[in-house]
Amino acid sequence: MSVKAFELVPAVEREQVMGEKVRINIECIECCGKHLYLGTNDCFIHHFLLEEHTTAKGKLAYNVQKLLHKYLGLKKPVAELKAASALERLIVLCDSSITVVDMGTLEPVPTGGTKLKGVTAFCINENPVTGDAFCVEMAVVLARRRAVQICTVHEDRVQMLKEVTTPEQPCALSLDGYNICLALSTQYMILNYSTGASQDLFPYDCEERKPIVKRIGREEFLLAAPGGLGMFANAEGISQRAPVSWSESVIAAAVCFPYVVALDEGFVTVHSMLDQQLKQTLSFRDGHVLQDFEGKVVLASSKAVYILVPLPLERQIQDLLASHRVEEALTLTEAAQRNIPKEKYQILHKRILQQAGFIQFGQLQFLEAKEHFRKGQLDVRELISLYPLLLPASSSFTRCHPPLHEFADLNHLTQGDQEKVQRFKRFLISYLHEVRCSDSANGFHEDVDTALLKLYAETGHESLLDLLASDNACVLADSAPWLEKHHKYFALGLLYHYNGQDSAALQMWVKIVNGDLQDSTRPDLFEYVVDFLSFCSNLDLVWRHADWALQKDQKIGVQIFTKRFTSEEKTGQLNPDDVITYLQNHSQALLLYLEHLVLEKRLQKEKYHTHLAVLYADRVLGLISRPSATDDQLSAARQKLQRLLKESNLYRVQLLLGKIQDSELLLLERATLHGKSEEHDKALHILVHQFKDSAAAEEYCSWASASHDQFYRQNLFHQLLSVYLDPDVPGGAQTVAAVDLLNRNADDFDAVRVLKLLPEEWSLPLLRPFLCGALRASVHARCTSQVAVGLARAQNLQLQHDRVSSHDLCFFLFSIERSCVLSQGSCAVLILSCSALFPSEFLPRSLLPWFLPLLDPRVSGQQAGCLVNQRKQMTDEQHL
Repeated sequence: MSVKAFELVPAVEREQVMGEKVRINIECIECCGKHLYLGTNDCFIHHFLLEEHTTAKGKLAYNVQKLLHKYLGLKKPVAELKAASALERLIVLCDSSITVVDMGTLEPVPTGGTKLKGVTAFCINENPVTGDAFCVEMAVVLARRRAVQICTVHEDRVQMLKEVTTPEQPCALSLDGYNICLALSTQYMILNYSTGASQDLFPYDCEERKPIVKRIGREEFLLAAPGGLGMFANAEGISQRAPVSWSESVIAAAVCFPYVVALDEGFVTVHSMLDQQLKQTLSFRDGHVLQDFEGKVVLASSKAVYILVPLPLERQIQDLLASHRVEEALTLTEAAQRNIPKEKYQILHKRILQQAGFIQFGQLQFLEAKEHFRKGQLDVRELISLYPLLLPASSSFTRCHPPLHEFADLNHLTQGDQEKVQRFKRFLISYLHEVRCSDSANGFHEDVDTALLKLYAETGHESLLDLLASDNACVLADSAPWLEKHHKYFALGLLYHYNGQDSAALQMWVKIVNGDLQDSTRPDLFEYVVDFLSFCSNLDLVWRHADWALQKDQKIGVQIFTKRFTSEEKTGQLNPDDVITYLQNHSQALLLYLEHLVLEKRLQKEKYHTHLAVLYADRVLGLISRPSATDDQLSAARQKLQRLLKESNLYRVQLLLGKIQDSELLLLERATLHGKSEEHDKALHILVHQFKDSAAAEEYCSWASASHDQFYRQNLFHQLLSVYLDPDVPGGAQTVAAVDLLNRNADDFDAVRVLKLLPEEWSLPLLRPFLCGALRASVHARCTSQVAVGLARAQNLQLQHDRVSSHDLCFFLFSIERSCVLSQGSCAVLILSCSALFPSEFLPRSLLPWFLPLLDPRVSGQQAGCLVNQRKQMTDEQHL
């Protein structure tokens, strides 16, 4: 696709070169800064000065001044001109000889050293390797020699450095560093004259058409290949770019990055090095010479000189964008990085990306547009501003100038197509959500969040509530009317709450619950309001709306108080006493709140427990007196009362007894209350003789003794047995119940006491289960106690052994076969006494001499007896 990359501007007119001579033709050109040199076929060198200026229409033009012309006196065309600006010399190839002339005067400069004659072509090394700033390196091709000479041109001499042989006679060449790219007779090749390494490229017939060898960059060359291709090759012989397809009859080529300019017999073509596409074609007849010099592309016919002036890359990029050729524009932008200062390029690149994004945005290519917006760091307000009324009125944003796009707004972009409108809105929602989650919205969160809120509300998006429930910067003055317009009243309440206006939020929600406003966002809004009030720190609002909630539903409304922290000291919390006083007119809520305090929070206060018990009792009594009450209702109410009476120890027993004393249905409750007062006889009397439920009486004994020891439990069961066996009550003793009690609970009775209590006329088989159980328990207890005694003795013995082991041992061995003084009989005794019987603390070592004589066989029995008596007496004295 075409793009205007160059403008053809005349530089040197025909008359300025030819004068009145008709047969003069331009053979070669050289440009150095503002100086232009022409070599003609009549052996003249013409020197011009080019001055750039801008016309009134803003176009570039040249003022040309001819400074000098010089006849070389050889009567041959000037074949080649090369400037050596560091030496202020002009190297001239004319009549197969190299001549050096002064750039200012065009006078020949005497040079010593090597004389270069028979030269067919030469080139300057634009990437010199010698490191000498005051010499010029060049490569020279000599006629009829398969070689290339490497020379240096100094201010006063030409010196040959090296001669490199080639497989064939070179026709054209170009030099970069140590690398020579050669067009031989039949092929192209690259030769490193330092290492001697060579690489054949591809075949080419030099006789069929003129070869082109052009250095286009460091170690990279452009070559004319068969088939009308411009091939690129680096120093290793590898092509890193796709070839350019140009004319078969190309006679010259030049490079002005990122373009390759080719000249054929009738046209100048411009191809991109980036995508190898033809970008521009200029008609040009009689083209003869095409060269590039330091960013200038100079074109010459045989009679005049023109300059191809490249249009600024920015303009070219804008032209591509205007044609919606986004990819080409981006490719050209990236290529322009090498020619533009870094900071300027960064600004340009971001802008081009943003413009490309808007172009693709307008084409509904949202993924590509989003990527370009992200890379180009687009101010998201540029995008929001396309959507009418989305930016808050307080925003100070103004669109970029010059504009990044050609759209007035979304209406202009969609032309009323509602499907497109919805697609654009969905894209903006997606993009703003990503921007909001990144750092791209820094500095204008209000604009982004407000726009998102409006889009969510307008489209009914599910993320509206998430936005308002999280940290946001929505502008209240803009957002509130918008939410109200789209009937998003619940969301409006959230917005008020986020901005600290809880009163307005509750007012809005109450209207929805009452049906004054229609919004089905939350079907459970009443529960939500109650939950909100339960966590609200503004107690005035809580008290103000609590009555409304309780009137709506006491069971749910009381959660305002039950879900809150209850504290008498903590600021902002409710005192339970105040809540109880407030709930006096709401009986169900009061009951639920007291249940919360007593059963859930486990507050240990007598007044709360008593109050709840009284309410339970009143509820039961009320149901008893109401004929329409069902058995299930009464049973459930009694279960609550019984549970509280059994589990709590804080209520006022006598008060409750006074309330239910006259009720003949609440016998279990009365028994429980008597039990709480340790009046077990009364409780058991009620259960046995009034309630007439043996199982309930036994269960009562188990419950009343649950937190006491076994003795207490036995006493309770003995009391129950006594009640059964009491003959003075109406109906007499309850023998069957007593027997069943004994047989079922043998472990809970003292058998001895029971046997003393039982009437003598009872038969033993009747009590067989009880007696067997009692006997088994007695035997088990005896065996258990024996085991315990044995274990205790063993433990005691072990302790004595450990104690003895910690003292010094004293052994006494007696072997006496004499008459005993006491028994007057003979005895033979072997006595081993150790510290287990005579610990060292009771038998000091100082007494050992008293016992040693007993071991002497010469001591008689009578003497031994005396010694024993002496030992006994001494021992007694020591103990005393």
